[in-house]
Amino acid sequence: MTTHDTKLGGPLPVATYILTWLTLLVLTALTVTAAMVSWGGKSIFVALAVAATKSVLVLTYFMHLRHEARIFRALFLITVLALTVFIVLTFTDVAFR
Repeated sequence: MTTHDTKLGGPLPVATYILTWLTLLVLTALTVTAAMVSWGGKSIFVALAVAATKSVLVLTYFMHLRHEARIFRALFLITVLALTVFIVLTFTDVAFR
């Protein structure tokens, strides 16, 4: 059983999706485990790193961003960059009040 992906010229194996799903489950378990461990100020960075990894996996394989045209990838990166700027500016404003 396969799913069709015309950009690759053929179907993607279901094993790719199962492996991605299993990786997401492992990362979710890592998130839960990291939440139980007190790492001081580094906890937020661990949580963000795991969340970023999970989002890249979902975007790449389940949303097929890996096989999209360059314009869609560029637009996605511009959107993420704009969101990052807004978040950094918000935290900067709150930190220096």
